[in-house]
Amino acid sequence: MSKKRVLIVYYSFSGQTQLLIQRLVCGLEQSNHEVVTERLQPVDQLPFPFTSWAMMAKVMVYSFFRWRVPVNQVNDIVYEKWDLVIIAGPTWSYSPSGPVLAFLDKYGRDLCEGTTIVPFISCRSYWRTHYWGLKFILNKLGGKVTRPIVYLHCSSEPWRTIGLFLQLMGKLPRLESSWFRRRYPRYGHSKEQCADALEQGKMMVNRLMSKGDMGK
Repeated sequence: MSKKRVLIVYYSFSGQTQLLIQRLVCGLEQSNHEVVTERLQPVDQLPFPFTSWAMMAKVMVYSFFRWRVPVNQVNDIVYEKWDLVIIAGPTWSYSPSGPVLAFLDKYGRDLCEGTTIVPFISCRSYWRTHYWGLKFILNKLGGKVTRPIVYLHCSSEPWRTIGLFLQLMGKLPRLESSWFRRRYPRYGHSKEQCADALEQGKMMVNRLMSKGDMGK
């Protein structure tokens, strides 16, 4: 099979999407494909952790209505020809993140038209509305959208939700022996999920080219 060109455009707020994408890239590169990554950078960076509960609540409400967060200009890669494009990022209040939405508003038609697109989602729980909204946008832009790759935060509820809020506020207990950390051992994704992302990268392009669309 000939060498394929893969572009990964992603946004990572707390680092969890980036963690998975790094492993995905390793897997793709081990399969000898050309891989280029573009991390979206907001013009005005959102603070992490948030500086107040009110700020966090404001961002969550705005995101529910698909708030656009303007991003810095990307280079000319969006105008090149790619065999596969991966659009990756976290779920913000049931929706794609603001930077991803802003990027697609500005560059989506040039990048997506006629191109196979794989949505890659990192989220706490509710990813389907994110995927359906993103798929609708990508279809309008002329992309050929495949089944998504989805990774949920690894802890169980209700600790997963509580832990997310505490992490976003910088208040997650540090001591692993604390009563809360015994119920919520880690924020975000597990080592097993990172290993799975590596395997996904190894298989992704070959599976895509053999099946045509990886299963819509």
